[in-house]
Amino acid sequence: MIGILIIAHGSLGSSLMECAEHVMGKEPQQMAYLAVNNNDDLGSVLPQAQAMVKELNSGEGVLVLSDMYGATPCNTVGKLLQPGVVEGVAGVSLPMLVRTMNYRNVPLLTLVQKAVSGGREGVVHFNREGCDRYHSNN
Repeated sequence: MIGILIIAHGSLGSSLMECAEHVMGKEPQQMAYLAVNNNDDLGSVLPQAQAMVKELNSGEGVLVLSDMYGATPCNTVGKLLQPGVVEGVAGVSLPMLVRTMNYRNVPLLTLVQKAVSGGREGVVHFNREGCDRYHSNN
C-alpha cells in the first residue's frame, strides 16, 4: 500500500484526516500529517518530514500532499521528492484525499493522477438543484 503524508499549514492536515475517516467510515492506515506553523521554516520541518516518509514507505512509495504551491509545506515536499518513490501534489482537499485513499494499491504515478483528478473533479459550481444535477449529467 502506498503511504500518504499530508504537509499543511496549521491544523488542516489533521482536519482532513479526521474528515476522511468520517467519509470513509474507517481509520486511515499508513497515513500521517505534519503541521507547519507560523514560526516553522524549511530547516525545522524537513527532518520531521523525512522521518515520516521513511516510516510510511512500505516499499510501494509515498504520496505527499501539500496545501498550497510555493509555501513552506510545498517547499518541504519539493525536498522530499524521489521520482517513482516519493511523489508530491499541491492543493490538497478532501475530494483529493478520499480519491487517493480509494486507489492506494495502484502504481504511485497512477495515484498521482488520481489525486490530481480528484482535486479537479471536487471543485464544482452547482445551483439550487444541488449536486444531483451535476452527477446526472456525467
